[in-house]
Amino acid sequence: MNATYPSRFDAAGSRPVSSAPGKARRLNPPNRLWGSNGVAFGPDSRLYVAEFLAGRISAVDPATGDVEVIVPMDGPVASPDDLAFGADGSMYIADLAPGRVWRRTPRGDYSLVSDQVIMPNGITCVGDRLFVNEMRPGGRLMELFPDGGDPKVLTEGLALGNAMQLGPDGHLYYPHMMTGQVWRIPPDGGVPEVVAEDVHEPVAVRFDQGGVLHVLSRGVEGIVTRIDLHGTGSRTLVTSGLVGLDNAAFDAENRMFVSSYASGGITELHADGRTREIVPRGLDGPFGLTVDLGGTVYAADHYRLASPAPTDEGEPVTVSAASEEGGITSRDLRPFAHGVAHADGLVHVTSQYGDVHTYDPDRGTTRERSSGLERPMGITVGPDGSLVVAEAGGGRVVAIDGSDTVTVLADGLDHPVDVAFDTEGRCYVSDDRLGAVLRLDGGEAVVVAEGLDAPQGLVVRDDELCTVEVGHRRLRAISLTTGESRIVAEGLPVGPPPGSRSTGAGRAGAGRAGAGSVLAVPDPPLPFAGLALAPDGSLLVSGNGEGSVWQVEA
Repeated sequence: MNATYPSRFDAAGSRPVSSAPGKARRLNPPNRLWGSNGVAFGPDSRLYVAEFLAGRISAVDPATGDVEVIVPMDGPVASPDDLAFGADGSMYIADLAPGRVWRRTPRGDYSLVSDQVIMPNGITCVGDRLFVNEMRPGGRLMELFPDGGDPKVLTEGLALGNAMQLGPDGHLYYPHMMTGQVWRIPPDGGVPEVVAEDVHEPVAVRFDQGGVLHVLSRGVEGIVTRIDLHGTGSRTLVTSGLVGLDNAAFDAENRMFVSSYASGGITELHADGRTREIVPRGLDGPFGLTVDLGGTVYAADHYRLASPAPTDEGEPVTVSAASEEGGITSRDLRPFAHGVAHADGLVHVTSQYGDVHTYDPDRGTTRERSSGLERPMGITVGPDGSLVVAEAGGGRVVAIDGSDTVTVLADGLDHPVDVAFDTEGRCYVSDDRLGAVLRLDGGEAVVVAEGLDAPQGLVVRDDELCTVEVGHRRLRAISLTTGESRIVAEGLPVGPPPGSRSTGAGRAGAGRAGAGSVLAVPDPPLPFAGLALAPDGSLLVSGNGEGSVWQVEA
């Protein structure tokens, strides 16, 4: 019996997952906020949250945690990353990837303010005036004019701008994410000046009701640096443990509410570092999945490696993980993580921007194995210990050996998305565009199963080849001996939510992250419903339509 959970995929929580003859259960609840980025209190005292990955904006009641979608996905706004309210109650939205700034009136009407901003992010209103900055090297800070007129550039040379605000001294304050600085400039223009240096990974600046400057860190520790600008300039650091902070807002009672680009949710953060969950954090995907021999699940979750902890839904399960962040443990901030595999105590991760890394959970270290691949997705460890990767963008399957040499195992494929080996060491590849699963024989691709609807995640269990058919939202098992197939589970929350065109917003390929860095142009994740085999023989499916991991016994 499955509990009822509202989600992006099914707001009523009434869409069942069926499996026969086994059972299906979630390991973690769906994500309520698909990543949480810019936040601002609206005229109705609710906290409005920009959800970049979902392409929507929701309003949160701080008292109850209730969430209402205000700007739905697949509307005119593609990838909202920050927002602000004008004096008349209009909402202004920084639409990051397309490079647009929108106005939404209190009646719900939309108008385009500007399409002349490159990667607009930080946005703020000063009375009837509107200011925005660009999240790019050499970016600009501009005043925009909603009623018409060309943008006015106040300054250039920003080293990745982000969330900004007017300070009590009448200056606009903004971070330089690349250099660890906070700057300010008069809203009428002038010479910008550095306010603070050596600030820990600054992503947003916010003033509380008493005029104290708070600088949020985007790192794994969840650091907030409080700077007293009125007196000595002294600093106080608070470590919240909230991974990937993105933005903050203070209510009339001076309570601080923070968002997380890495895990979503809304949390009240107290001055002493204590936290109170308003909207639970969750998974932004997940995409690739793997399980170690101890039962710990690793999910590639776009901005990080994460582990879902089992809920109390249904019967006990044998997979395990420490319970943090509402049932989710953040293992490592890993930009644009997409595919994941585990072997011999190491976790191997692909990035949709072309990188492959090996992460050591015990030491907390990461080693780059390859770069420059074209949208690598699924990954597995071959019989010889090499990493075998489905290079979707290049139409290839490649192997990376212990010396990090890349060898092409097959090319000329349409869109390979996952790879798996059987007990005899034969390699299988799922191709979601071709609608088939292939076997590699001497570099040639031989069709094993065809007529499938977008097969993605792939594993071999005993004599059966198992794959997630995203188009039909089902899990299929195919006998490698007879070719007969059966449906293991149906109604899975995989792929785009019903009625939407995509799993995210924006455009792919707009930027690239360096090794171990989160400083990159963010893109929505490429669609990928991963599949993993647990030590007890059950199958784990990434419910990337709602932010959950499902365990299927069959």
